[in-house]
Amino acid sequence: MNGLSAVISKLDERNPLEEILVWIGEDLKKVDLEFRKNLRSKVPIISAIGEHLLLSGGKRLRPLLLILSARACGYTGEAHISMASLIEFIHTATLLHDDVVDRAELRRGMESANAKWGNEACVLVGDFLFTKCFSLLVENGNRKILQAISRATTLMAEGELEELIKTNDLSLTEDDYLSIVTRKTAALFSAATQVGAILADAPEEQEKALLDFGMDFGIAFQLIDDRLDYISKEEEFGKKIGIDLQDGKITLPLIYILSQCTPEESELIRRAVESDPVTQETFFQVGYLIEKYQGLTYTFQKAKEYITKAKAHLQHFPYSKEKDALSRLSDYVLERRF
Repeated sequence: MNGLSAVISKLDERNPLEEILVWIGEDLKKVDLEFRKNLRSKVPIISAIGEHLLLSGGKRLRPLLLILSARACGYTGEAHISMASLIEFIHTATLLHDDVVDRAELRRGMESANAKWGNEACVLVGDFLFTKCFSLLVENGNRKILQAISRATTLMAEGELEELIKTNDLSLTEDDYLSIVTRKTAALFSAATQVGAILADAPEEQEKALLDFGMDFGIAFQLIDDRLDYISKEEEFGKKIGIDLQDGKITLPLIYILSQCTPEESELIRRAVESDPVTQETFFQVGYLIEKYQGLTYTFQKAKEYITKAKAHLQHFPYSKEKDALSRLSDYVLERRF
């Protein structure tokens, strides 16, 4: 079973992503083939680690958004395949680096690459993916696309570093958190949708609309991800539950309840965040407070606000199957369980 098939088999029949994946499936298969082609190296571990992640069943949301954005702008060429593959290259590189930083043991329900091959190899393969991506972008020769992806990767690095610096920092505000999320996660979604518009040589208004769509979509995606870390089943989510708390990451569910709870409850949260490891009892205590003060409800409502904003950007486009798919993907972000 290839990576795309694994995703489809995991989805509920009524999930809007499945229908879109089947519809765009031929293009996504080409993206996977391009990904594998670009992984070729005289160093076997590069292909092995890349293939491991490719087969683990990622949702391919970023390539999918690029393809749909290009088509929504009227693009009929083939360059969207290579560009979508490069976006997935960058995402894969960040996954490798993130799992090393987070000491992750699972990725998409499988043994993480760093658990299997070690941190050193994964950092270096992540570096290979980044450098290979930019080498291919230079060959492509589209300066505007190169600028868009360069900007996104710079923002992503800044966001990851800011998150690392703010580990265990209970003074983190909602604005601080959203600034981190905008850079570390949403920037690449935004680059994917913008590149689709650039490929189609879309009018400036439409390019800006898709750039903003991707940004709001990406913020909502991360908000839901942070919510799922407290409520998902591990086999659905594909990684250990409660890992944000374990790693001292202060996400919106915690930020919100810290503004609502008593000093004694705040102290309990502080001890939990600084614990190593976080016990199951401590995790449940924090979970109880999040439920008591409706931290997950607040987080979901914020995600819903960003999805509403994202869908509003699509008003700049005439009706098409692609526009409808972008709207339905936005709804899927709120519904997803993994």
